[in-house]
Amino acid sequence: MSETKKQNYLKGAAILAATGILTKIITAVYKIPVLNLLGDTGAGHFQIALNLYTLLLTISTAGIPVALSRLVSAASSTGRDRLVKRYFSVALPFFALLGLVLTLIMLIFADPLASFMGDVQGGLGIQVLAPAVFFSCVISIYRGYFQGHNNMIPTAVSQLMEALSKFIIGLLIVWLLIQAGYDSSVATAGSYVGSTIGLGLCIPVLIFLKFRFDKRSAHHRLPVHDRETAGRGAVLLQIFKVSIPITLGSSILNIMTFADTKIVMSRLQDGAHFTYEQALALYGVYTKGLSVFNFPSSLIVPVAVSIVPVIAAAIATGRHREAKGIMESSLKLTNLIAMPAGVGMAILSVPIFKVLYWNSNPIGPALLATFGIASYFMCAQLVTIGILQATGHEKIPLVTCTVGGLFQIALDAYLTGQPDINIMGSPFGTLICYGAITILNLMFINFKVSERPELSKVFVKPALCTAVMGVAAWAVYELLFKAGAETLGDGRLALAVYLFGAIAAAVLVYGILVIATKTVTRDDMRLIPRGERIANFLKIK
Repeated sequence: MSETKKQNYLKGAAILAATGILTKIITAVYKIPVLNLLGDTGAGHFQIALNLYTLLLTISTAGIPVALSRLVSAASSTGRDRLVKRYFSVALPFFALLGLVLTLIMLIFADPLASFMGDVQGGLGIQVLAPAVFFSCVISIYRGYFQGHNNMIPTAVSQLMEALSKFIIGLLIVWLLIQAGYDSSVATAGSYVGSTIGLGLCIPVLIFLKFRFDKRSAHHRLPVHDRETAGRGAVLLQIFKVSIPITLGSSILNIMTFADTKIVMSRLQDGAHFTYEQALALYGVYTKGLSVFNFPSSLIVPVAVSIVPVIAAAIATGRHREAKGIMESSLKLTNLIAMPAGVGMAILSVPIFKVLYWNSNPIGPALLATFGIASYFMCAQLVTIGILQATGHEKIPLVTCTVGGLFQIALDAYLTGQPDINIMGSPFGTLICYGAITILNLMFINFKVSERPELSKVFVKPALCTAVMGVAAWAVYELLFKAGAETLGDGRLALAVYLFGAIAAAVLVYGILVIATKTVTRDDMRLIPRGERIANFLKIK
């Protein structure tokens, strides 16, 4: 891998990773008080409407940034600037129209859609989210264009704008509605206003950033080789050829989640014999666990997004060894982040859940423990899908995600209908779903991808370091809890103190281990900005 390409790849990943961390912190600061204000029942309303929104959003936008970034990267790296412009000019109006159609469907059929998903009071929330689909379709075209040029800053800016708007406006509206005496379904709809407004504000900002980017980069482009470009129909067909398999692969899990929501709500009532209100409250507890489960993946999504155009460009120009190096570094980075996060979440599930959601149903920590292990596989499948997409095997995730999704639906349909298991069956289905996808993706990478990554190099040492870290986290928490029980007690604040101590100890132990065992090497550190200085400070050889 050339030094410049390494720096560009990791700089892009670092920008999105930093943004991902910040936006997830903002979202967590927003979600925790919002879900506490809404209660378990309101949390159920909150997630059910989001599942529909996420499905439609994925169908309309999932494949476009990836496809556009891949096509733009390949064309730009070989000096075909006219083709780059054509990709953008064709994609923007078509997918804006698609977003408008989906927005109208959500506005007109909000109540029937909510009832179909098992939440008869969720129609208003769906209508509030409807314009966000149109805005997201437009935004996805700009993000794909910028990512194809390995410029992740506009994506980061738009993500931050949405997160801040959701936090400031959404939280304020929820609080005002609760204070005014509105029920949880109305307050939940109010929580979506911030996201919709934030996405709408992103569009003029991205238009300005593209204008400035094009103007500045005009002097640094390669000579134009494509004096004749394909027609609009041919370009749109080329975009579809790449994006449709990616969209289908990404949509499968959301389609399964959409179906799974209805199945879980139905089975909790018909099989486990809970009332509608009880089933909705249990689904709300599940939603609270899901909010923690999704956090580690926010650190991995930037890696999955960044590797696609870079690997595609390396393969397009015959730099296969460079592509292999990027695959290995992305898998290793994923394991170094996701493994300790998942294990820590599982081991410390009781204090984490009680500190965040003190007055919730006591089944919450058990849900979170299962989610913790599932979170690793959630992260791993994101990067393995990115590798398959970047290497031209974008149809494979369609198969693997379908298999994983079918596992989840089958398990959830059976387990959640058992009175003694009920909602606990759903996170277990999630674990099996993402575990199956990850294993199948790795198998296909091993058999299908030339210059495939050496998996033992990126899995063994992170797993060993994580195991020791997990033991340290458990031991320190138990020690602090026993030592402080008589003085601090076991209230929310006391648990937060014990939890902070355990996390601090785990981070310290893990940091020492990855350096002492050379899990992180000086060569790895050279791939990040100022890595040599950090390596010198930590005395990494």
